[in-house]
Amino acid sequence: MSKVHLPDVEKVEWVNKIIQQAWPFIGQYLEKLLVETIAPSIRASNTYLQTFSFTKIDLGDKPMKVVGVKAHTEHDKRQVMLDLFISFAGDVEINVEVKKYFCKAGVKGIQFHGMLRVILEPLIGDVPLVGAITMFFIRRPKLGINWTGLTNLLHIPGLNAMSDTMIMDVIASFLVLPNRLTVPLVADLHVAQLRSPLPRGIVRIHLLEAKNLASKDNFMAGKSDSYAVLRVGTQTFTSHYVDNNLNPQWCEMYEVIVHEVPGQQLEVEVFDKDPDQDDFLGRVKLDLDIVRKARLLDEWFTLKDAPSGQVHLRLEWLSLLPSAERLSEVLKRNQNLTISSKVSAAILVVYLDRAQDLPMKEGSKEPSLIVQLSVQDTTRKSRTVYGTTSPVWEEAFTLFIQDPLKQDMDIQVKDDDRSVSLGSVTIPLARLLVTPELTMDQWFQLENSGQASRLYLKAVLRLLWLDEDAIPSPVSPCPTSPGSGQGEGGVTSEGAPGSSSLSPNPCVTRPQNTSPNTGFATEGVLRIRLVEAESLVAEDSFMGRKGKSDPYVKVRVGGVTYKSHVIKENLSPTWNEMYEVILTQLPGQKVQFDLFDEDTVQDDFLGRFKINLRDLINSQYTDQWYTLNDVKTGRVHLVMEWLPRVTDLTRLDQILQLQSQQVYQNKTIPSAAMLFVYVERAHGLPLKKSGNEPKVGAEISLEGVSNRTKICDRSTSPQWGEAFHFLVCDPRKDILTVKLSHSWGQALGALLLPLREVLAEPDLVLDRWLPLDRALPESEILLRAEVKVT
Repeated sequence: MSKVHLPDVEKVEWVNKIIQQAWPFIGQYLEKLLVETIAPSIRASNTYLQTFSFTKIDLGDKPMKVVGVKAHTEHDKRQVMLDLFISFAGDVEINVEVKKYFCKAGVKGIQFHGMLRVILEPLIGDVPLVGAITMFFIRRPKLGINWTGLTNLLHIPGLNAMSDTMIMDVIASFLVLPNRLTVPLVADLHVAQLRSPLPRGIVRIHLLEAKNLASKDNFMAGKSDSYAVLRVGTQTFTSHYVDNNLNPQWCEMYEVIVHEVPGQQLEVEVFDKDPDQDDFLGRVKLDLDIVRKARLLDEWFTLKDAPSGQVHLRLEWLSLLPSAERLSEVLKRNQNLTISSKVSAAILVVYLDRAQDLPMKEGSKEPSLIVQLSVQDTTRKSRTVYGTTSPVWEEAFTLFIQDPLKQDMDIQVKDDDRSVSLGSVTIPLARLLVTPELTMDQWFQLENSGQASRLYLKAVLRLLWLDEDAIPSPVSPCPTSPGSGQGEGGVTSEGAPGSSSLSPNPCVTRPQNTSPNTGFATEGVLRIRLVEAESLVAEDSFMGRKGKSDPYVKVRVGGVTYKSHVIKENLSPTWNEMYEVILTQLPGQKVQFDLFDEDTVQDDFLGRFKINLRDLINSQYTDQWYTLNDVKTGRVHLVMEWLPRVTDLTRLDQILQLQSQQVYQNKTIPSAAMLFVYVERAHGLPLKKSGNEPKVGAEISLEGVSNRTKICDRSTSPQWGEAFHFLVCDPRKDILTVKLSHSWGQALGALLLPLREVLAEPDLVLDRWLPLDRALPESEILLRAEVKVT
């Protein structure tokens, strides 16, 4: 793999120079990983390998190379996402030993190729700017190992081979989705939530039928006994097989979790079941981002690597709703589905954090603890934490839920040595339905345990919603000729990086609604009122006598800095200033307050303090004095609010009336609402004056605040898929302005959207195509505008 053929992938030779310089130290880390992590996993994978160990590890002098990198900037402004295309053909020398059988083998060279996704998040307004680094492979990398002494391993009873596949299984358990390696860089991060973020969505796969399959059973011109295997990442499903039929009907349904788009693929392979070895009948690969954009695909896909055959799939993209408003509609829809499989109405994501003050084992020994989490007939188990009564797990679990009104989550804390219960708690999922954002983040008292025994976890429920209004049009089957060599709907011939052969789908028209990611419109507003201070240090001196300071405050939060006005000659100043900032609920964030005495030469430091945003968000409101650190005396009076976000218009008049009564020294007007805007695409734009297609950017403005999208490549139908948010003082009067232009020059059209039109929409959400002024008659823009009252 020497090249990556995607046009938006760039070479990064400077990265390879860094890797070459650091290769000996990278080798030390990988050696530690092999000895401390990979070897125990191999020992646990097979009873005959319980004495397996590495006796020599030398990664050689040829470093790994990054042959291309692609940056994704269109999905989430709170993170940096990079795809690194890695190639490694190293002069590795590794020796292994299985002592029980006096068996030795080794490796002389490894070839390794794959795409590693690196996510830098959360972005924070303080050094080191990034809270953590997360790495994973979306698909299994290709691995080749040159073994020495492999025949020795074959002599071990019950062990067929020490195969490349076994090694890949171990790598997958750590670094292939849904598994991630997360390295925190700052304190107070919810590591489990970074390792297992909420999925991008759920795809419901209907494996319906196939036709014109190749006949592999040659006995008396027989027919194939066909079945299908479906894979998305590490999720694998196998259909039942249909005897003696080249046009089988399966009518089966599967639900898969989609962790990353673009990138994750659905792979369907069809086989003929045989007594000795099953025959391969063809495959289809499909990037699930195509399903996300279409919402629903119901098509015939031509099988690749086969002389004939097509498979009929219906693929539904289910969005994750953080509200219970549509639950009855979801349950009613699911009841009408004629599917034998259980249909889910929601997913439950549980972040298991820690426990405190658990009881001791008999004999006053500290227990080895696991948590068993069950919903109906599905059970998940945590890893074991040894020798403590206050364990920390930091693990996440995802479960499909058929009916949250009727199901409970049962949690058992057990001593792993004897499976003795040390406490339990049962949480009806109906409790989550009445919580904000369908989320509970708290301590739970354990029953049948010690009086102080408790468990901390975060449970997030999300409804699964097929947005039928956003489906472009009723989609009919689109058979293609068996010899076409290209499937429908953007099917790729191979899943390797560099193959971007997407063919246009004649059955799918442009979408009628936007498709923002699950993080859209989840931000909130932090309101800070800087009231006063007292007992500040006197830094000004005149004629040897201490005078008074001229204090002011710098407030730093979410990458934004606010500065108060200066109060002259006062050690107990009153500011009465208000600041508002839009924030995402990211772990580890703090608000920092620095006080200074203004001087003509250099301002003197008067102290500082920090407030953890997690504590504030949990309490919603605080009004208190804070003691200044790093100085002898002084404290500051603050009022801070984490504002709720609702779609209840009846609150708006009350908020506006209260807003008119508030006067602040810095002339700030409190916001009454937030506006979330998702600009997806435009259509039918005019050409440049030269007759060429334009490079289109969109500028979105509200009350003097402007944001710009990226500039798209030359097209009269540009696609951005970017989200923006604004504070709104009065949504009944404000007007959203969208201006399209060629490279911020030639105007291509504009939109004026009074927010009162959004207030007239159901749930205060406008989501559709809108005509552009000062453009062509057919010029339109597709956007979503959503108002949340604060």
